[in-house]
Amino acid sequence: MSLTFRLPLFLALLAGSVPAAAQDSKVPYWASIHVSVANMRVGPARTYNIEWVYKRDGLPVRVLRRKEGWRLVEDPDGARGWMLGRFLSRQRTAIVIGETNIELREKGEPASGVLWHVQPGVAGNLGDCEAGWCALDVDGRRGFVRAEQLWGPGAP
Repeated sequence: MSLTFRLPLFLALLAGSVPAAAQDSKVPYWASIHVSVANMRVGPARTYNIEWVYKRDGLPVRVLRRKEGWRLVEDPDGARGWMLGRFLSRQRTAIVIGETNIELREKGEPASGVLWHVQPGVAGNLGDCEAGWCALDVDGRRGFVRAEQLWGPGAP
């Protein structure tokens, strides 16, 4: 097999190995960091300076743009920069916002029993949200919190 024949075949196989959902993702969308260390750069290449280093697996981010293998992301504090797409997951997470602990409840209603108190800055896996309440799983502790107490459940 000649090199000119093998290269197009390789490229076709490589393109087919990218999940369809990743190819069709429209921006903006929610994602989360899924590595223990991720660099946010000022531009979409390794030659650009690193602006932030994230050491927070599970931190939610909003993906604003895509450029080749890079994603322009916004973090919960509003910082924006470029991150390699492979550092991100489509797993929806959310982070507790505000200045006081929030209540993780048995059900998505104010009169429901309190299971745990969760500190600001804690992130967890986000479940379904409805009627102003979201399911949240923080290290296996599952319950419901008011959507306005989280960054990550809203429209991207």
